Amino acid sequence: MMRSLGRSLAATGLLAAAACAAVATATPPPSPAEDRSIRIEARAVPLGIGGATLAPGVRYGGGLILRGAALHGLSDLKVQDGRAWAVSDLGYLVRFTLRRDANGRLIGAQDAVSRALSGPDGQALAPKPRADAEGLTILSDARVLVAFERDDRIWSYGADAGRTPVAVAHPGTTFPFNEGMEGLATAPDGGWLVLGEGGGAWVCQASCATLGSAPVLPADGYRFTGADQDPDGGWFVVERYYRPPLDMRSRVRRLSPDGVLSAPLIQLRPPASTDNFEGIAAVPTATGTRLYLLSDDNNNPLQKTLLLAFDVAR
Repeated sequence: MMRSLGRSLAATGLLAAAACAAVATATPPPSPAEDRSIRIEARAVPLGIGGATLAPGVRYGGGLILRGAALHGLSDLKVQDGRAWAVSDLGYLVRFTLRRDANGRLIGAQDAVSRALSGPDGQALAPKPRADAEGLTILSDARVLVAFERDDRIWSYGADAGRTPVAVAHPGTTFPFNEGMEGLATAPDGGWLVLGEGGGAWVCQASCATLGSAPVLPADGYRFTGADQDPDGGWFVVERYYRPPLDMRSRVRRLSPDGVLSAPLIQLRPPASTDNFEGIAAVPTATGTRLYLLSDDNNNPLQKTLLLAFDVAR
């Protein structure tokens, strides 16, 4: 979440956001074992004229503005078999089906459900700090891992998120408050990659080891906010840059298995369709990889929950 947002938005925006947050936390969450159907509205959004820079071999594959009372604060994304999985920093697991046209262009989202994330006691997590889910990945054995910040930990919710959670390995680093584990992705041999918001990359399994021989750091004021495994090796990472009041940018780069970041593949800044992108999902296609980017609207009416698609040629 953006720590500087509250200092820079107009008072009316802050009051509206506070009202929304009060509503969200005043209602007791449903049983964590139960999915409930939720409303989802999806409206097509163009990439925009100006503000988007795509590397050769990258093209826009359609985008959506998602609306619904349960679609706020979505902070990571993975996609399997046309089904999107997202976690929110309000402590929920959200799933919905993606709709594409005959050419593969993203045109809609439907059949959404939500479930409160539970603790080891089987009870729904209380509001922040315990419920601040920021990272999500689905391992090859179908185990669903969720990374939390503020109270830094990674929990496994078992195959298809069907079990009460158990703790798994996470980096032994002491992260700054609210700047913890933002990127979570599968890694070779059943492991998982972890990215710290302000820098650092680790591959974990029974324990965690630093990726590469040099620190993996964002640059130019950007922060790591998400990662997913590249079907061709390494990972794709999404980074965010925010400076009040209106400068909100994002970019996507590759991260190699030895910890080297590539030049940007995707760069978004106003007036392009952009917001606080925190989630990324990579899906192999016949010609390369489809990337999905998901934004966290901070539960603020002045922001949007965006889901954008990009195709990266092999």
